[in-house]
Amino acid sequence: MNIIIGLIVTIGCVLGGFMAMGGHIEVLNQPFELMIIGGAGVGGFIVANTMKVIKETGKALGEAFKHKVPKERDYLDTLGVLYSLMRDLRTKSRNEIEAHIDNPDESPIFQSAPTVLKNKELTAFICDYVRLIIIGNARSHEIEALMDEEIQTITRDKMKPYHAMSTMGDAFPAIGIIAAVLGVIKAMSKINESPEVLGGLIGSALVGTMLGIFLSYSVVAPITTNIKVVREKQNRLYVIVKQTLLAYMNGSVPQVALEYGRKTISSYERPSIDAVEQEMMNPGGGGDSKAA
Repeated sequence: MNIIIGLIVTIGCVLGGFMAMGGHIEVLNQPFELMIIGGAGVGGFIVANTMKVIKETGKALGEAFKHKVPKERDYLDTLGVLYSLMRDLRTKSRNEIEAHIDNPDESPIFQSAPTVLKNKELTAFICDYVRLIIIGNARSHEIEALMDEEIQTITRDKMKPYHAMSTMGDAFPAIGIIAAVLGVIKAMSKINESPEVLGGLIGSALVGTMLGIFLSYSVVAPITTNIKVVREKQNRLYVIVKQTLLAYMNGSVPQVALEYGRKTISSYERPSIDAVEQEMMNPGGGGDSKAA
């Protein structure tokens, strides 16, 4: 919603300011200039990226427009799953724990946290490292190094749409110049026309330059920044898992280990200690006031 409101404000102010200066808005109606710029930009985007990245970019755009970042419920579900697994690690046999991580879809622990179970990558991340803890041969610093490497890999994959969109946006000003040059070429072919006709053709050509710069800095750049913000916040869930499990491996009791994970959440989004305690007592049902 913020993206839509921002675009309306941006376009409204640009067009309103142009009209207030005495400009005629119909001069800006140059669909072929827009077709040249947009077509060249999108075509270059397709050339530069694999189909997987193109599809992922469409998904990332949808997440940005919906501002699909983790809510309090997502954080509480993640902490709740970790607490239940750490508690069982202390009190139950290896076979009982493996039943949860080998088939999380059928596990009561994961079923009580639907936002975690829906996130297949996060579920696999949790299960893989709980399995390593069960094996018992790996030291905490080795697990930490492995987690860091995997989180970096996940981050690189998640940021591919951001980099792809940024590259396309950076190209728009130059593509706008191409559109403007083509417009000037058209104008030069009518050099014998009256000044009024030539002025209109040159003005139309200059619209291409304006559109290229406008699309780059006022449309694409803000949207790509939003993609980056959303994806970085989504990746915060992996950091929560990392810090919580490492604290547990280093000897913290589950309740204290959760604090290591909770503290990695931004202060203005962080669930309260009371909400986390309620989640431990009532998985999937407590601490939902902010998410409602």
